[in-house]
Amino acid sequence: MKHSMIGAVLVTTAMTSAAFAEDTLTAVHAFPESLIYTKSFLEFVDKVNAAGEGVVNIEVRGGPEAIGMFQQPDAVRSGVVDMVYTPGSFYAGALPEKDALVTSNLTAVETRANGGLELIDQIHQEKMGVKYLGWFDSGVCYNLWTRNEPKLDADGNLDVSGLKLRGNAVYNAFFTEYLGAQVIDLPTTEVYSALERGVVDATGWTQIGLIDLKWNEFLNYRIEPCFFSTDLGTIVNLDKWNSLSEESRKILQDVAIAHEAESAAKLGALRDADFAALEEAGMKVVTLEGDAADAYLAAATQKTWDRMKGLMADSPQGDGNYDKLIELFYDK
Repeated sequence: MKHSMIGAVLVTTAMTSAAFAEDTLTAVHAFPESLIYTKSFLEFVDKVNAAGEGVVNIEVRGGPEAIGMFQQPDAVRSGVVDMVYTPGSFYAGALPEKDALVTSNLTAVETRANGGLELIDQIHQEKMGVKYLGWFDSGVCYNLWTRNEPKLDADGNLDVSGLKLRGNAVYNAFFTEYLGAQVIDLPTTEVYSALERGVVDATGWTQIGLIDLKWNEFLNYRIEPCFFSTDLGTIVNLDKWNSLSEESRKILQDVAIAHEAESAAKLGALRDADFAALEEAGMKVVTLEGDAADAYLAAATQKTWDRMKGLMADSPQGDGNYDKLIELFYDK
């Protein structure tokens, strides 16, 4: 009798432990740990692990040194890793709709409220088999940064002839089709040495992070106005997401929504601090004016929308969401 009671207690204990086993997700991030955006993601992880103690836990496996930054989206799709923090532009071939975030003049808070992020999540699930958990660090735009004083034509338009411009998937449609630039595609991790060796003498980059990357050792001018928006998001393997307990999913989603707002507010203040530090160190600002500025901004947006529409039309799902995406992510 004693043995059977002990056995029953052990079985019950085992079942209880299984029922309340902590969910664990593995994660990687696209950029090195020193970059402000990665630090923001790691703050999100800490918030989840604090709020989800005993329920859900994120184990960070590293950054591009663990899985190459451009291989990470496929790694989360295939389940090699459960979660990835990365720009949507790193998986643009699978999801051209990410250009709605690139061209957005709204923040994650606004697009969360108007249903934009719900639509983006649905598209991610359908096209990639991943859950779009959150758009972090939104509301930060891009500038063009140059080593030498930028040239303007007689009408005040930017003249990029002769510029060795580093490009990437985020802004190549704008750089090549409007500015007429010849671009040299390089990942973030190779730009410092390319600037050092004179392979490139200009690059697009967000308003924040130049100092973290030490590119300000070579870049001396910032061109205004700024354009685009960061499209940094956290995606989760959909099978993994569906396997989590309801409580785990709620904690992850609630913390992600809170971090969308908190990160946008925090990075706005950091942008101001970065600009002040750069200008104190000698960074000059060149501002396009009037019609030249309007044309520059309009082209950045329209050329990227054109790219999105064309790539969407080529996909099996078509471009039926095109107008809706612009409506939800761009305030005209």
